[in-house]
Amino acid sequence: MELARIEANFNGLSPRKHGWSINEFGDLTNSAASTGKVYNPTSIAAKEPLGDLRTLEVDDKGEAFFSGVKEKLRVADLIGRSIVVYGSEDKSDSGVTAAVIARSAGVGENYKKICSCDGTTIWESSNNDFIPSKV
Repeated sequence: MELARIEANFNGLSPRKHGWSINEFGDLTNSAASTGKVYNPTSIAAKEPLGDLRTLEVDDKGEAFFSGVKEKLRVADLIGRSIVVYGSEDKSDSGVTAAVIARSAGVGENYKKICSCDGTTIWESSNNDFIPSKV
């Protein structure tokens, strides 16, 4: 069985529950609005799309942390797609922020800083564009 390990840190969000998902495209031209639908390979039938990550609990400081696994997802199939965080729990809006999924190291090997993906490519960014990982 395929299994993808997902670890994510968020800050600057409104304190409440937010829906989040893996979306089809890593196109951030129009922020989350250009990332397409929630990722769901056509060959897999499911009650909910495979890319549906349900909800994040954001604390009073606007921070959230997620660590878990998602079955039937292959990391190789996710590279270049996007993570989208929605303003609502039910994902009825176009999303408040998004980031491109990338992999620069093996699982558990990247204890460095992660790009907050504001649209600047990693090659154009400076140290001020990164946030420390909580891993």
